[in-house]
Amino acid sequence: MSSIAAIDTGAGLLILDAGGQPDSPEFLNQLREWRPDTEVSAVVLSHHHIDHIFGTLTLDAEAESMGRPKPVVYAHENLPKNFNRYVKTQGWNTAVNQRQFAIEKESFGWPAEYRYPNVTFNQTEKLRIGDLNAELTHARGETDDAVWTWIPELSLLHPGDLFIWAVPNAGNPQKVQRYASEWAQSLREMASKKAEIMVPGHGLPIIGAERVEQALIETAELLESIEIQTLRMMNEGATLDAILHSLEIPKHLLSRPYLRPVYDHPQFIARNIWRLYGGWYDGQPDNLLPAPRLSTAKQWISLSGGAQQVLDRAEELLTDGELPLACHLIEAVFQSGDSAPRTLQLRAEAYSKYAAQQESSIARNILNNAARNSATTAVRLATHKRSRETVKNRSEQ
Repeated sequence: MSSIAAIDTGAGLLILDAGGQPDSPEFLNQLREWRPDTEVSAVVLSHHHIDHIFGTLTLDAEAESMGRPKPVVYAHENLPKNFNRYVKTQGWNTAVNQRQFAIEKESFGWPAEYRYPNVTFNQTEKLRIGDLNAELTHARGETDDAVWTWIPELSLLHPGDLFIWAVPNAGNPQKVQRYASEWAQSLREMASKKAEIMVPGHGLPIIGAERVEQALIETAELLESIEIQTLRMMNEGATLDAILHSLEIPKHLLSRPYLRPVYDHPQFIARNIWRLYGGWYDGQPDNLLPAPRLSTAKQWISLSGGAQQVLDRAEELLTDGELPLACHLIEAVFQSGDSAPRTLQLRAEAYSKYAAQQESSIARNILNNAARNSATTAVRLATHKRSRETVKNRSEQ
């Protein structure tokens, strides 16, 4: 659930982010309990993600029903392009978000229609509404259309998802490019405002200038540490694999309650930095123009003495707690086209156990998705086999 900030300017309400579709009715109810009759003058969207934008439709509908002008919606100029991309990739976004957020509803579908902003800008935009000034600044971070808002009269900072009470979502493995370095720069720029109040895109507000500055600067330091290490190793000729297993994240940063890797994962961030500066080639020449994975998996399984020997070794690794290696071996058998009950059951077990070790919800949910798919397939095949045996037995009677 994302945050929504509502500010009474003396000449109408200013809304900073508007929440997602499920939040909209409650958002409007609470807004009207607080300010029953005050018109909503403007909405600022911090970025295009769907948990921050759909309350605009609710506010439009309310304004129309009351015969009032609809709120003026402000956003960065890239936001409409991202809405267009969402429409173009509706099926893909449905699938990846079902995995990412463990959505099991078959009725879930990615939205195909959006409320586009009235006013867009490139780098900065200044609003004067009633007694307050709102200074909007563009940043590239989680998205290329991020906007943070500073209201000097209130000493209030709204960073959107540039701060989320967790390791920044700068590496999401299923989503478009993120920008760690520019993200860190924007955090330092926000810190320079010495805000007394910060209302982040997710999580509770932070009160007190020293606390706000510390949270922003240390989040910047985490991103900078990962980028500096990744670029240094890239410049030294390291492969992506070597970089991922050589990262050293400052422990004092990961221990902060606002920098736990509960959503994204530091390795994912390193991958995104690699992608930004180095493209998709991982430095392994056999991955440049690879043979089909089915073919390579069959070769490795054959050379290893067959699927059962590989699965035997995978079970030993599972027992010893070597879960990543066990997953690799089981996946090789699975990718070779083997969908025998033992393969599916072990695949479900291995990924389920590996998922349970993950603090990152993105990692945990993707691994659990693989486990669930194998478990479901195993049950379906077993049910089909029993049905066939029942039919066969009846025909023989």
